[in-house]
Amino acid sequence: MKRIDAIIRPEKLQTTIKALRQVGVTGFTVIPVQGRGQQKDAIGVYRGHAYDINLHPKIKLEIVVSDNYVPATVQAIIGAAQTGKMGDGKIFVYDILEAYNIRTGEIDETIDELNQKREDT
Repeated sequence: MKRIDAIIRPEKLQTTIKALRQVGVTGFTVIPVQGRGQQKDAIGVYRGHAYDINLHPKIKLEIVVSDNYVPATVQAIIGAAQTGKMGDGKIFVYDILEAYNIRTGEIDETIDELNQKREDT
């Protein structure tokens, strides 16, 4: 199993969710975040006073998939979230050693089982 973290523009969230569903990825976590990369600072104005905006609002998607779903998942995210402008975000892929079901306390391998069922159909 792999965990994919994708940092994307907030306005690309719904398009990205739709693209993930099209490749069979239905489970993920969405977290609003702020961050800084190579995207330039902006100037904000509040009550007539200018201030620097050096942290930009982004959305973080956390997705766990079987190893064989990684390429399709990554390509779906890139295709849906890419604008070609600085600040589009990043994708990170990590190994998942184990997953546990909190309700049962047992090792949970349903990610692989669900993906195998999708492959069989």
